[in-house]
Formats: sequence, C-alpha cells, structure tokens
Amino acid sequence: MPASTPIARSKTAALARVLDTIPKGYCRYTHGIVSANKAEQLARKLHHRYGVGCTPAQRVTKRKRGLANTLLVMYWPEGCEQVRWLMLATDGDGMDGEKLLDIADKPRLVWLGYELVRRPERGRTAWTWRRPSSEMAEHHTLIAEFSNKRYVNSLGALLQTIANQPGFHGVREQSKRLLEQACRLGYAGDLPYLYFVQKVSHGERLWLA
Repeated sequence: MPASTPIARSKTAALARVLDTIPKGYCRYTHGIVSANKAEQLARKLHHRYGVGCTPAQRVTKRKRGLANTLLVMYWPEGCEQVRWLMLATDGDGMDGEKLLDIADKPRLVWLGYELVRRPERGRTAWTWRRPSSEMAEHHTLIAEFSNKRYVNSLGALLQTIANQPGFHGVREQSKRLLEQACRLGYAGDLPYLYFVQKVSHGERLWLA
C-alpha cells in the first residue's frame, strides 16, 4: 500500500479527523500554515522524517520498536492560497526534531477557529471542539444588541450562522445556549435546527511515495 495522507476540504472533515485519532494515542501535536504551492512538499518532508503516511502494518512495527507514530491533518479548501496543517504524534522516540505540545496542556489547542476540550461521556473522558470564549462573548453581545433594537431579520440570520457551524458536541451545547438567550430576549421566529456531525470522510488521498 503506497504512503498517503488525506486532504480535508472542509473544516468539519479536518476537525473530525483529530477527534477520531486522539483515542488511538495521538496525544502530542504541532501545527502551522504553509502556502498551497508548497503543501505537497511539506507533506512529503514530514513523511520522510516522521512517517505521517505509514501503512497500518508499518505503524505496528514502529510501535513495537518504541518509535512514535505520526499523522498529518491538512485543511486544504479548493482554490485556497494557504493550507493549515496539524501533525499529531503518539508517545515514543524519533521526534527530537519537533517541539511537540500535549493536547491536555494549557493553553488549549485552538485550530481552525475551534478550541479542543475534554468532556465526560459515559464514565470516561472524551474530546470535542467548542468555540473560544471570545467568540461566544461576541455572539452574546450581538444577540442582545439585535434583540434590544428589534432587528429581527439580523437576529434570525445570526442564529442561522451559529447553527451552520460544525455540530460537534461542544459547539452544539454552546449553540443551544445562544438560541435560548435569543428566546429569553423575545425572539419569536423559527429556531434553526442544530445538526450533529455525522461520520465524515477524512478527505481525498494525497500520495506521498
């Protein structure tokens, strides 16, 4: 099986891949931004150094040798000029060339505009994404402003924008609170539906060999 890594064209796909891989032990990270015309070169360099495109069998071999496994998450929308990337790594040797942070460290990881946080789920710890507190404060302020001035259309459009953000557990809980605030302040329009994130493809394959 040739080496490859998926390219996420949507934020939802990129963020979902992070949540899908954390339970597999990918608990350290580094990230950055690269111009789109150099993104493939970066992916191949990271594969050459750290094996971000290794096959499942190769990952088993690396783990048995005490080496860290890595993977690369790339947010690369069609036609964009810059690609945002996040490399995740398991515990293990072989990462001396990178300054890696732990996903449980503070300040928390904020990537693609969302903050990674832990939450309890059926007696265990799970991870989710949520809006940073600064963005939530802005939404609360705008909801209050539009409500006070009776800008019904503007408020309805804002609530729809809020509902359109990726429906991860943390984001949905925040969206519920924002919609509840609008209702408390007198909004009588139809509330938008808050969707759950469904299982999504991590993206089309970029071949690294």
